[in-house]
Amino acid sequence: MQVIINGEVHDLEGQILLSELLERLDLKPGRIAIERNLEIVPKANWASTTISDGDRIEIVHFVGGG
Repeated sequence: MQVIINGEVHDLEGQILLSELLERLDLKPGRIAIERNLEIVPKANWASTTISDGDRIEIVHFVGGG
């Protein structure tokens, strides 16, 4: 299936959860927000939210500073 992650097309094999996507992309979930099809997905739902063909995923990293 094809999904768009942060504006780039990615081919993914089979069913995949948002939490599994973060693992595949080697991203730590600490300071990340995920938007799926223009809706913010609560962190508590990442392990139960399945990505579907054609989904648009935006992953945002929070950075601290002064």
